[in-house]
Amino acid sequence: MDLFQAGLATIAGGGVLALLVAAARRERLAVLVATAALIAGAAVAAWPAGRVLAGAPPLEARAAWSVPGGEWALGVDRLSAFFVVTVLGLAAAAGVYGAGYLEHYRGKKALGPPLLFFNLLPVALCVVCAARNAVLFLVAWEVMTLLAFLLVGFEDEKEEVRSAGLTYLVVSHVATLLVVLFFLVLGREAGSLDFATMAAAAARRPLPAGLGAALFALAVLGFGTKAGIWPLHIWLPEAHPAAPSHVSAVLSGVLVKTAIYALVRALTLLGPPPAWWGVALIVIGAASGVLGVLYALAQHDLKRLLAYHTIENIGIIVLGIGVGFLGVAHRAPAVALLGFAGGILHVLNHAAFKGLLFMGAGSVLQATGTREIDRQGGLARAMPWTAATFGLAAAAISGLPPLNGFVSEWLVYAGSFRAGLDLSTGAALAAFAGVGSLAAIGGLAAACFAKATGIVFLGEPRSEAARGAHECRPSMRAAMVFLAVVCVAIGLAPQTAARVVLPVAGDLAGVSTEDGLHAWPAAGPLEAIARAAWLVLAVAAALALLRRALLRGRDVGAGATWGCGFGAPNARMQYSASSFADPLIRLAGAALRPEVHERRPEGYYPVPGEARRATHTADLADEAVYRRLVRAVARAVTAMRWLQSGRLQLYLLYILVTVVVLLVWQVFT
Repeated sequence: MDLFQAGLATIAGGGVLALLVAAARRERLAVLVATAALIAGAAVAAWPAGRVLAGAPPLEARAAWSVPGGEWALGVDRLSAFFVVTVLGLAAAAGVYGAGYLEHYRGKKALGPPLLFFNLLPVALCVVCAARNAVLFLVAWEVMTLLAFLLVGFEDEKEEVRSAGLTYLVVSHVATLLVVLFFLVLGREAGSLDFATMAAAAARRPLPAGLGAALFALAVLGFGTKAGIWPLHIWLPEAHPAAPSHVSAVLSGVLVKTAIYALVRALTLLGPPPAWWGVALIVIGAASGVLGVLYALAQHDLKRLLAYHTIENIGIIVLGIGVGFLGVAHRAPAVALLGFAGGILHVLNHAAFKGLLFMGAGSVLQATGTREIDRQGGLARAMPWTAATFGLAAAAISGLPPLNGFVSEWLVYAGSFRAGLDLSTGAALAAFAGVGSLAAIGGLAAACFAKATGIVFLGEPRSEAARGAHECRPSMRAAMVFLAVVCVAIGLAPQTAARVVLPVAGDLAGVSTEDGLHAWPAAGPLEAIARAAWLVLAVAAALALLRRALLRGRDVGAGATWGCGFGAPNARMQYSASSFADPLIRLAGAALRPEVHERRPEGYYPVPGEARRATHTADLADEAVYRRLVRAVARAVTAMRWLQSGRLQLYLLYILVTVVVLLVWQVFT
């Protein structure tokens, strides 16, 4: 455990040193110091966590703490280790990417504070995953929230960034209030704020059904808001686009997953789960997945599109975890193992391909100066590395073999089918609903990323900025290639990924690793698909070498695409983002309610450029719930402004009345 804490201290110390170096006006050196400390500290801290994943005993460190009810209690079991390794791996890659990304701001913005905040963020995330005391957990949780807020507000001179940061901060603190209530109620029942004591108390004496349901609801609402499940996601589509792209990669890739970890850990403290927990999580996951991808399909802002895909993938993870809890409740170890394994593995997979997608979007933003999809186009020629890695991540997030997204979704599919065949009628219906939603999510995600990848990177440039685009810096390319290799490696070696995640799933399912190996029916097909993928790649490589040999010494030219006899096509004749997605948006019109703004051609000889069509799809959860709630609160607060008179005597009277009321209450209770 000393090595784990030393690694985190190295990361934090590097951030502090970078702040001091940047204050001396040596910002390039400050970036190098922060990045080197992040990489070194991540490697040191990940080593003991990796050993726990490989089968070493869990780690633990405890020390006295003067905070009431608190204790410096850290522990790394297999569940914590999996999340810690994921956090540190993506944070290190994002740090390398950020070293190049921040060059764009050198001399324009002070880089010392964001370097410090970025290094402290993975430290806070790891402490959240390792905390074994509620007070320590909440302190780390709040530090994580504030650091993310400060990073989201990096470009605080922009109104949209300030609004996104404020939305994130307010929603996060509402979620924190629910989390605090969860731990206070559970700690009161257990007589301690220590996680081990809470779990032991629930195992000895099951919680009353009503109290258990209330605690489940608090955990889902509190942690689910931070995770971005629908309809608690309102902060996420605002904060992700506003943040710098390497920060967006960490927010989407691991910060929201820390909330998933916290949800799973919290539910394990409540004792044996009833079956309806699993059903509820499956329904929540299915709704988040389908609605998240539908809203993504309707977006024209590239980073906002990726933000909605975070909601979609959180839905897939929650769905898999729901299948796992359903299996535990029905004492079906194969169902529990497959569900937990698929959901937990998708945490890692999503961190890899979504981190890569946000990095690709950041490269496009710096090359073109815009996030609007319809002002890009043709970037593959100028940005081949970005186009290739973004396209690979787009295939991975769509669940296509032989990439990592396919492996985890396959396991969730397998667990859902197994639950539908083996469990009771109600559970079977929920499981088959999960299968249907997974199928819809996969098809819609493929359509969405065909739109994003095709319109951004293929065709002709749609603006002068796109015509002048250039490839990103070497450090940014290195980080993207690393994550692309992770996506391919997991897809081509699914049995290795299964061996890593199986013990984690076994701990959650209450099944030993040996028993789990016998109850692993999905491993065979995955290995067969991986072998077929290796064969296809070998044939493709051989054909590429053959083509190169045949063309050696010959002149190879390029020409315009055949235009059916029309020799003057222009960029306006290409599909736009709206036109590409329009058929699917129309099918989902009842759920999305898009606004259509169009001007049709007039006359026999319409003026070029006058005909236009655009769509705007508002987030109904935001429009119908949150904005109305905010307006109602604003009206109520405005009506009470008379209390704030500015007179000191009146404020003293408020204090006196409050003290008297408390004394009377204390006497009569």
